[in-house]
Amino acid sequence: MASKAIELPIGDRMIRVSNPDKVYFPEREITKRQVVEYYISVAEPLAKALRDRPTTLKRYVDGVTGEWFYQKRVPKGAPDWVRTVTIKFPSGRSADEICPTEPAVIPWASNLGTFDFHPWPVRRPEVDHPDELRVDLDPQPGTDFADAVKVAGVLREVLVDNGLTGYPKTSGGRGIHVLVRIRPEWDFIDVRHAVIGLAREVERRIPDLATTAWWKEERGERVFLDFNQAARDRTIASAWSVRGTPRATVSMPLTWNQLSDVDPDDFDIFTVPDLLASQGDAHADIDAEAFGLESLLELYSSDPRGEMPYPPDYPKMPGEPKRVQPSRARPEPENP
Repeated sequence: MASKAIELPIGDRMIRVSNPDKVYFPEREITKRQVVEYYISVAEPLAKALRDRPTTLKRYVDGVTGEWFYQKRVPKGAPDWVRTVTIKFPSGRSADEICPTEPAVIPWASNLGTFDFHPWPVRRPEVDHPDELRVDLDPQPGTDFADAVKVAGVLREVLVDNGLTGYPKTSGGRGIHVLVRIRPEWDFIDVRHAVIGLAREVERRIPDLATTAWWKEERGERVFLDFNQAARDRTIASAWSVRGTPRATVSMPLTWNQLSDVDPDDFDIFTVPDLLASQGDAHADIDAEAFGLESLLELYSSDPRGEMPYPPDYPKMPGEPKRVQPSRARPEPENP
């Protein structure tokens, strides 16, 4: 039986929470109300991270053990204070997606079963020119968070060598995300190329620990630098997002000094509000300076390997190699 709806305040708005006692995380008996209350507690820094960004909602309407889906179009019945922006997908189709402009959007979306917020790396009105470069460090089987930390340290060195400042966060799982504020002067293709150039330099420095291999069969027990997360319509969970894990872990912003001393399970909906209150937002200064991509694009252009494969749902892109798993590729015919 559904529990009676309640209203929770945020700023000058009241957010209706339906069925607040519904259990979302059975392992820890975490309810819908607790998830919404968590989001109210971190709404200020999360609103900063999402502000004016087209944002996809990852919704778990039946909790973490149920089916989830990505809400890429504004939900029906959204209040008029939930702003939207039109974005274009790789297919050429377009859609109106929510574009948060105030903190109240966050608990409103949480009431819909949203666990993670997945913002695009753009801000309106420049929705075709990213202002954020993102690197997703994805530990492959046989590696773990500690390995991702080692790779992140070398990634930081490459960023510093190229005059850029990165801001790390846990992914909420075993991985690490690094964010760099950039000037919105380049399109998605250029930004992806910059990430490829950056990732290849990390791989060159620590080939036994890091890989840019798109095909899983070639990655080995290394940390994959997922360059395709920089492609259009590819997103990562925002800082402060609750992840769909049994513990209700959170993607936590960190300083570089903190990164090597933490366990990703340290951060969940119960611990993070107190950490925010006591330590503040480790990414508070991310907007202080926006950087250029010239040096990273030079790294890309100087590498004879050139373009890398796009995700399988993308149209064929200029200069892209064959999207064929190496072990299944037919040998090139010999010239007579």
